[in-house]
Amino acid sequence: MVLGAVAALGVVFGDIGTSPLYALKTVFLLDGGAVRANEEDVFGVVSLMFWSITIIVSIKYLGILMRADNDGEGGVMALAALAQRLYAKRARRAGVLLIIGIVGVALFYGDSIITPAISVLSAVEGLHVTVPAISHLVIPIAAVILIGLFAVQRFGTTRVGVLFGPVMVLWFVVLAVAGLAMVIRYPAVLLGLSPTYAVAFIVAHPAISFIALGAVVLVITGAEALYADMGHFGRAPIRRAWFFLVFPALTINYLGQAALILNHPAAKANPFFLLIPDWGRLPVVILATAATVIASQAVISGTFSLSRQAVQLGVLPPLTIRQTSKREGGQIYLPALNALLFIGVMAVMLAFGSSDRLSTAYGISVTGALVVDTLLLLLVAVPLWHWAPWKIAIAAVAFGGLELAFLAGNLSKIVNGGWVPLLIAAAIITVMTTWKRGRQLVQIDRRKKEGSLAEFIEDVRVQQLPRVPGIAVFPHPNKDSTPLALKANVKHNRVLHEHVIIVSVSTAQVPHVPTSDAFEYDDLGYTDDGIEHLSIRFGFSDEQDIPLALRTAASTGILSVDADEFRRASYFISRGAIRTTRATDMVRWRRSLFIALAHNAADPAARFGLPALRTVTMGSDVEI
Repeated sequence: MVLGAVAALGVVFGDIGTSPLYALKTVFLLDGGAVRANEEDVFGVVSLMFWSITIIVSIKYLGILMRADNDGEGGVMALAALAQRLYAKRARRAGVLLIIGIVGVALFYGDSIITPAISVLSAVEGLHVTVPAISHLVIPIAAVILIGLFAVQRFGTTRVGVLFGPVMVLWFVVLAVAGLAMVIRYPAVLLGLSPTYAVAFIVAHPAISFIALGAVVLVITGAEALYADMGHFGRAPIRRAWFFLVFPALTINYLGQAALILNHPAAKANPFFLLIPDWGRLPVVILATAATVIASQAVISGTFSLSRQAVQLGVLPPLTIRQTSKREGGQIYLPALNALLFIGVMAVMLAFGSSDRLSTAYGISVTGALVVDTLLLLLVAVPLWHWAPWKIAIAAVAFGGLELAFLAGNLSKIVNGGWVPLLIAAAIITVMTTWKRGRQLVQIDRRKKEGSLAEFIEDVRVQQLPRVPGIAVFPHPNKDSTPLALKANVKHNRVLHEHVIIVSVSTAQVPHVPTSDAFEYDDLGYTDDGIEHLSIRFGFSDEQDIPLALRTAASTGILSVDADEFRRASYFISRGAIRTTRATDMVRWRRSLFIALAHNAADPAARFGLPALRTVTMGSDVEI
């Protein structure tokens, strides 16, 4: 129980846990110091921060959204899949829900690229305070740290969590101790916890508070990553870690920074590090750097989870996914995505050069993702929990109203760098919608070329082709049309295997499918011709291993073949070149994009766990 919470600390809370490094500093540096270091403004800002964390993280995510998990999986894509399932009888609404999920994932990608850069930079920039003589090495040091971070992703979140967990425990203890010392000296700062100060600040300075919201949102960055990482550790360890350590430590540290600024206004330049005694600053810089590496881990892990869900739901091309744990299905590594994230993170870090400049690009994607989650929450609350209209209204105002205010406050950042996450999100949305539509067009053309499977079987029976010993497995989307590889094999080789099994893989809108519900057998009309069909349902978090699934089906009696026979089976992939035509409703540049995505998609043999030495690719060209 405790070990689970510590491991969760090592992956889940890094992003939100390192916000004290830059959140309060950013507020007081906005607009040349529009927020002043007096009691009215300081208490107002602290109150805004505390209640933002309480309402959005503690209540919305930890209290409510984690109950809306999709069979243990969290994140905007799992939430969208859950909403689709709840509204399955309303096809149009289900399609809209998927689009909402795509927008949420796209915004999260923008956050995933900026978070590692701003987190690591903000920690290493502590050298400006502790060792000014080497402050010119901030960028090179940050780059080396990020290279190391992305290099260790292949080892998986279990090992990373075990390694990072104790470091994060120490980090949150240091946050609490550093803040507590200042709170004890200036206990009046506790008044800032009252929501009346936030209201008074907004009423007295509406224009300034609007601008300040664009920086206050930095205290809740990582909330979506926290939710997305739920599949790695479960809700109970995450909740325990939050309420017993993370939330109290963050609150105390923000109060301590506020007390320091109130009594020493010059400290607003870097209140976090100036809160630390001189003798402890260098060790804290080192600890903060380690913590920001962990902050980056939180969003990287969340991005892996969301990307796999998107692949399984058909809105991203197949990616190579490696399971990094034999016990935990949610712990995965995506090499191609890891490389793309690394390139993006390094690019934005080198382009902006400092955490202050990067903060202008930060926030839009975060707040956009928060709004998407709230919208989906409101949609699932009625069918899932039977919420009354007044509950929906309260949630819409409390969560949606606050998050829309944050989003509006961040719109002013667009011209100063906020366009970066929006550009990333737009690119992701384009890729996802292009892939989704392109797949539909390819499937239409393939069905024309494949022809009826029933007619093919009748024709084969008339021909009485020679049968060779062994099992031939043909992965194919359905049992209505004929696999192109099967047609090509009969046409060119004029033989059939003794056992021909056509396998259709589908992805359910739940993370995991039990064995009892995973298979559906069909003898395709005849019991004596050895041609059979098996439908296999995987959850969107299951590893799609066809050979393992076939052995399971055989061992449970669904297939009449001995399970060990599949260790010698041959697998035939239907795959041909994709050619473009003018007879389509997809514009030319999107067709070109789809073809590029298809060419770089993961090898289906690897994706389905097919043995390389017993897998053959056959088929014919398809058009789009």
